[in-house]
Amino acid sequence: MSERAVLIGLVMKGRHSSEAALDELARLACAAGATPVLSMLQERRRPDPAMFFGRGKVEQLAKACSECEADVVIVDAELSPVQRRNLEASLARRVVDRTQLILGIFARRARTREGKLQVELAQLRYLLPMLVGAGDGLSRPGGGIGTLGPGETKLETDRRRIRRRLSTLRRHIDQVRKRRSQLRARRAKLAVPTVALVGYTNAGKTTLFNQLTGGGGAASNAVFVTLDPLVRRLRLRNRRMVLCTDTVGFLERLPHTLVAAFRATLEEVAEADLLLHVCDASSQFRDRNVEAVRQVLSDIGADEVPCVTIWNKSDLIAREERRRLRLRDPEAICLSALDETSAPIVLRLIETWLGRRAIDRGHGESVKSVRLAAGAA
Repeated sequence: MSERAVLIGLVMKGRHSSEAALDELARLACAAGATPVLSMLQERRRPDPAMFFGRGKVEQLAKACSECEADVVIVDAELSPVQRRNLEASLARRVVDRTQLILGIFARRARTREGKLQVELAQLRYLLPMLVGAGDGLSRPGGGIGTLGPGETKLETDRRRIRRRLSTLRRHIDQVRKRRSQLRARRAKLAVPTVALVGYTNAGKTTLFNQLTGGGGAASNAVFVTLDPLVRRLRLRNRRMVLCTDTVGFLERLPHTLVAAFRATLEEVAEADLLLHVCDASSQFRDRNVEAVRQVLSDIGADEVPCVTIWNKSDLIAREERRRLRLRDPEAICLSALDETSAPIVLRLIETWLGRRAIDRGHGESVKSVRLAAGAA
């Protein structure tokens, strides 16, 4: 039986939650197995140091939780240990912050040893500062949203044991990074180009990846389905071989602990020859999502990699809206990854871009001219 969750966020000028952010928080809560029953917002100039929200709002929240029989409160921000402890005491319920919620989803979705190592590293980096004064919600070994999977039992150990485990995880992940670096060097030596699909979570990257490569990825209308990168060989029309990578979906305010822990995986993006930025054209938050992806690309040092925007799910928007998207970004492509005709369009783009890049690499040719040439092929 899923937990009943109350969602709450703080609205500050130019920062933190809004109705849009709470909508996304609701999707994350559902992905974690909870059932959102109520959403609330408070406007404040700054968070309260003791409870994040004002005392009056906390009293209102406690009453609302009782009325709707909520099991857990999910806060659209990262809380300090003191704030979490005080909120749990005032609400008499478990409190999960945004970072813990996302980490819990990642823990549930990680399948490979590499993915599990990276998730556990992120968990422990997040949890270590929480050990002092942490409430029962952090040390609960059972189920429920925010449960942190492989790292959960570490909460009952002392700091020394956690630091030892962190050291071990870093060594293992350094080995992963070294192995991936060797593979990339081997590809470079063999002159095998790489194309990486990036984008906001649930934008349709894996669906497009499957169209291009003939399958292999688990496509779903859910967040963070792909955690472990998938790499498949892709043969172009000129019979040239390239490698295509499907990557983990990005998110607005992606926890820094996750970005740092998944650096071994995200380096695949930073060292790609071409990025295909897959965007959900039908999302009402598409501009925010695009900016969030660009921010993560900048954080991992991939903002200088050539990038083409692909407006996926374009069949779900009006023709006039598609025209506006093209006018706003003439370099972009509009398509539906569910349509089989999308693969040839993208393959022509990749083929033409790689061909022009080999000839004009130092001549500053724009991706726009590549797109036009691909469309004329």
